[in-house]
Amino acid sequence: MTDRKPSSKPSNRDKKKKDAETSSVTVAAKVGSENAGSSDSPSAWKSPTRLGVILPIAIGAFAVALSWPDLLNDLLPPALSPLLPSFKDSTRTPDGQGPPHSYIVCSAEDEKGIYTVDERNRVVDCIGVGGEWIVGSGTLDQVQQSLSLSPKPLWQRWWSHTETEWPVYRIAPGSIVIPGMSDSHCHILEYGAGRQIPLGEGKSVEDTVGLIAAYILAHEDIQKAKEEVVVGWGWNHENWEVVRLPTAADLDANPVTRNRPIILQSKDGHAIWVSQTLIDTHGPYPDTIEGGVIVRGADGKPSGVFIDSAQSLIPIPPVSLAEQSRRFEATVKDALRHGLTSLHDAGYKNESMGLFLSEVKKKGRLPIRVYAMAHFDEEHPDAGLDSGKLRRLEGMSRKQRLTVRSLKVFADGALRTGGAALYEPYEDNPTSSGSLRLSPETIHRVIGKYMKRGWQVNVHAIGDRANGVVLDAFEDALNDLGCLESADGTKGTRRRKNAHGCEDLRPRLEHAQMMTKEDVERVGRLGVIASIQPAHVISDMIYAESRVGPHRTHRLYAFQSLLSKGARLAMGTDFPVEGVDPLVGFWAGTTRRSLESREGEGDGGWFPNQRLTRTQALRALTIDAAYASFNERFLGSLESGKKADFVVLGLDVMKVEDEKLREAVLRGASGEGEGIVKATVLDGGLVFGDLDDC
Repeated sequence: MTDRKPSSKPSNRDKKKKDAETSSVTVAAKVGSENAGSSDSPSAWKSPTRLGVILPIAIGAFAVALSWPDLLNDLLPPALSPLLPSFKDSTRTPDGQGPPHSYIVCSAEDEKGIYTVDERNRVVDCIGVGGEWIVGSGTLDQVQQSLSLSPKPLWQRWWSHTETEWPVYRIAPGSIVIPGMSDSHCHILEYGAGRQIPLGEGKSVEDTVGLIAAYILAHEDIQKAKEEVVVGWGWNHENWEVVRLPTAADLDANPVTRNRPIILQSKDGHAIWVSQTLIDTHGPYPDTIEGGVIVRGADGKPSGVFIDSAQSLIPIPPVSLAEQSRRFEATVKDALRHGLTSLHDAGYKNESMGLFLSEVKKKGRLPIRVYAMAHFDEEHPDAGLDSGKLRRLEGMSRKQRLTVRSLKVFADGALRTGGAALYEPYEDNPTSSGSLRLSPETIHRVIGKYMKRGWQVNVHAIGDRANGVVLDAFEDALNDLGCLESADGTKGTRRRKNAHGCEDLRPRLEHAQMMTKEDVERVGRLGVIASIQPAHVISDMIYAESRVGPHRTHRLYAFQSLLSKGARLAMGTDFPVEGVDPLVGFWAGTTRRSLESREGEGDGGWFPNQRLTRTQALRALTIDAAYASFNERFLGSLESGKKADFVVLGLDVMKVEDEKLREAVLRGASGEGEGIVKATVLDGGLVFGDLDDC
C-alpha cells in the first residue's frame, strides 16, 4: 500500500538511490543557519558571561532530551505533549524498524477513506503522523503542510540539513482507516484464561467435560498432580443440545475428571460449576445467601452450581503472576489483531489491577491502553477509600497507557442465569424475580461516597429493577453534589451544564440491558453513560422472550431509545462472555440480526427500531468510548493533537451491503480466513499487520 518505504535514516546520502526505487513526497524543512536564534547569531555570543550561562543549560537540556525522554514526557502536562513528538517514547516506525519519525497515510486514489470521527464526522483523503501524534488531516497538500510545520525530531535536525522526506502509505481501493477501537467493557485476564480450555466450544455437558479431560491429559504435570485445582472459564448451558445446568455428578462421570478439584466459571461470569471434591471441602453451606443462589438437587444438597454472590463460598485459588502475565499477553495479541487499541477492564477480580500495575512497574508501559476499573469488595462495602487501598492513576494516553479512576460495582446478576433483578417474576420461573447483590441502601451509600470523592462509579445493572435502583442512587448523588438543576428551583432533575467538578464524575451503567421507559429517559437527563454490548443482542434474542415474556422483551437493548433521550453510548463486547472482535458488536448493533442466518429471522432484525446507524456504532466504539474513560482530548478520533491510534480495515464497513459485511465479520470472528483488520497502529507504531500489504 506504500508509495515509499519509510527510511531508517532520513538523510540525503541515499536520496538518489531511493528516488530510483520508488516515489516519495518531499517537503522542504530548512534547518541549520536559517533557524531563529541559531548559534551563528552575534547576539548569542556577545557576552562571555551569557555564554557561560547558556552553554551549560543547553548541554543539560540536550542530555535530558537524548538520554531520558521518558522523564521529560512524565514532566510535561498532557496538553503540551503533542508539541514535542520527538521527546516521546515511541521506538518504532510503522514497519517496526528505525527511530521515531513522521509519515502520511492516504486513501486509495480518487477515494476518501479516512474516517476521522470528529464532531462533523469528516471523511478525508489523508492523515499525517508525527511521532506518536496525529499532526494533520485533509488533502495530501494540507497534511504535507502540517508536517512541515510540526516540531522535528532531534536526529532529523542533525542529519538532514536541507529537506525531509515523509513516506506516504496509500491503502488499497475499498479499504478505510478508522480511529483505534475501544472495548468499553471486557475482562482481560478472564479472556486469557478462557483461551486455555475452550469450554465455549462444548455442544453438550458431556462434550464440555471431555474438553476438560483433554486439557488434563495434554498436561502431564496436571495429570499427575491430582490435588491441584483445575480452573476454567466459558461454559454455556444455553448452547447445549439439552439446555440444563450442569452438576458435580457430570464431572465425576468422566474417569479423567472424577475425584478431582475442578472449578469452572460460566461464560457470563455469574456462576461457577464445581466438582464434588470441592463441594465436600468447603461445606457446610448456608440455606440461603443474599444476592446469590446455591443450586440444589432433589435431596436438598448442593448439586454443583453456585450463582452470583454464592460463588464466594468456593474460593478460587490464586494464580501466579507469571500465569497472569501469560493470560494478559494472549488477550493483548487477540485484541490488537482485531483493531482494539484501548480496553476498559471491568474489575472482575483484584488480581487484574495487580497485574497491570506490575507490568507498568516492570516494563514502564502496557502493550495496549487499559482503563482499569477497581474491583469493589462486596463483603466489605465500606472499605476501599477509607482504608486507602484505592489510588488514582492518570496514564492511559501517556507513557504508562494505564488509567485508574473508576470503581466497578455489581448491582445484580445475569439474565442468562436468572440472577438479573426484575420488577416482576421471570416468565419461565414465576417464583423468582432475580435478586440484587447489594441492598438498595448499600448501593445508595457506596455510590454517593465514591462520587463525592471524585471517582467514576460504573455499576453492572441488567434487570429493570437493578437499573432503576442504580439510577435512583446516581440521581441522589448528583443532586447532593449540585450537578442537577430544575426550572422551578426545587430538587434537580436534569444535568447542570458546566457545573464545577461534575464533568469529572461521568457515572456509567454497565450493560443497561433492560429498563422501563421512564428510566431510559432518565439516563439521558442525568448524563449517565450507557456502556452497552450489542453482541449480547444476537446471543440473548434466542431465549429472551421465554425468559422475560413478550410484554417485556421490547425493554431489552433499547439503544436507539437511549440515544433519542440524549444518552451517550460506549460500546464493548464483554469478552470472554462474547468474542473479542468489536466488529461483531458493530454488526449486531446496526442490524440486530445473528451472524449465522436463522429461520424466520427476517431482514429487519430483532426490534429493528432499536438499530444503530453505522455512524452511531462507530462513534460508540471510538470517540464516545474515549469520553467514557475521560480521554476524549487525546483518543477516539483522527484529529491534530490526538494520539496516532488507528486501524486499517480491508472493507468499507460504513458503506458495504449488509450481506457482504456479515460474511466478512463472520470470517474474521471465526478465525477462518482473513479478517477485516489489516493493520493496527498504536502511538504511531505498527502493532499488528503490515502497512505495505494494505
